[in-house]
Amino acid sequence: MIKTIEGIYQDGEIHFTEQPQDVGDRSQVLVTFLDPGKIDPTKLRKLIDQLETIAGIGQGFEELNAGKTRPIEDFALEMQQKYGISG
Repeated sequence: MIKTIEGIYQDGEIHFTEQPQDVGDRSQVLVTFLDPGKIDPTKLRKLIDQLETIAGIGQGFEELNAGKTRPIEDFALEMQQKYGISG
């Protein structure tokens, strides 16, 4: 799983701008320090979205390989009901 959360490093501590959800108490993390003068916030958000998409695809493959699939008809029916789409 990859989850990206922004934060600020101050006085030797990292302060998150939001609380991480669905993250274990002792999760492994990677910390990347960004030069604020050289960051385009739009490009950074796009990169984060791409990383999260790649992680989601990887999770999908893991579930597929583990046999955690369901018929497409079930999925289509669920989406029709969830979003009020007529079949």
